[in-house]
Amino acid sequence: MFEGVMPALVTPFTNDNTIDAESFRNIVKFVEDGGVSGVVACGTTGESATLSTAEHKELINLCIDCANVPVIAGTGSNNTVEAIELTKHAADVGADGALIISPYYTRPNNAGLIAHFKKVAESADIPIILYNVPSRTGQDMPLDVIVELSKVENIVAVKEASGNLGKLSQIIEETTGEDFTVLSGEDGLSYPIFALGGAGVISVVANIVPEKMVKLYEAVNAGDLKTARQLHFEMAPLIRALFTETNPIPVKRAVELIGLSSGNIRLPLAPLSEENSVTLENALRNLGCIA
Repeated sequence: MFEGVMPALVTPFTNDNTIDAESFRNIVKFVEDGGVSGVVACGTTGESATLSTAEHKELINLCIDCANVPVIAGTGSNNTVEAIELTKHAADVGADGALIISPYYTRPNNAGLIAHFKKVAESADIPIILYNVPSRTGQDMPLDVIVELSKVENIVAVKEASGNLGKLSQIIEETTGEDFTVLSGEDGLSYPIFALGGAGVISVVANIVPEKMVKLYEAVNAGDLKTARQLHFEMAPLIRALFTETNPIPVKRAVELIGLSSGNIRLPLAPLSEENSVTLENALRNLGCIA
């Protein structure tokens, strides 16, 4: 159901720390012009953890209003009741899917993980993508939990950001009989993940060079691994630069440098260091993103 390149959109903020709707619309247009197949609002890159519930809903509404591609709404929480509320809202206002992170901080046991996702899935008629990102949650969602949840009718995919290619390969292998796909959650591993049969990527770097990630994805699908490998290495320095500090600190600076929005970021995150900003600028310059 969900495939191709789907940027995890940044959330631009004004100088008074409110959502900058005009800049958000500009960013959506920019990535759409780059050929993406969908967009993700209110994900980790969108600073979802510092959005109020009202802002969360506002941003989902805004994205649905301005996007011309499918919209996936980040509706996860470490609180099952809140995840249900946000997921119901996304379904009610017309989102095409919901991306739901495994509960951070609470770190539920396997039975709790399964019950949490099933409860959210039952609450709304919307396709759901599981989101496994151990670096954020402190917990790597076990393979058997993902396989069990793949059998739930409206749980249709997993965004895998564990960095474990062996596990990812096994997820693909063990869910072959289900209507279930695996999406890359790591830009630097997208090339091998596509080659293994991953259906797409929810991407940070696609905020900046959407057309390059789209071409990489298309090259793998066409069997042109030489071109795909070349694009992988072209983007690699920028991808590394985008993760020198906690995401989305560097990508918000990058979006500012290419002229799409301010680089304003919410506490407890702070602006990119001068040293890492130089690294980022060099990577952008080498790709022709800035003069």
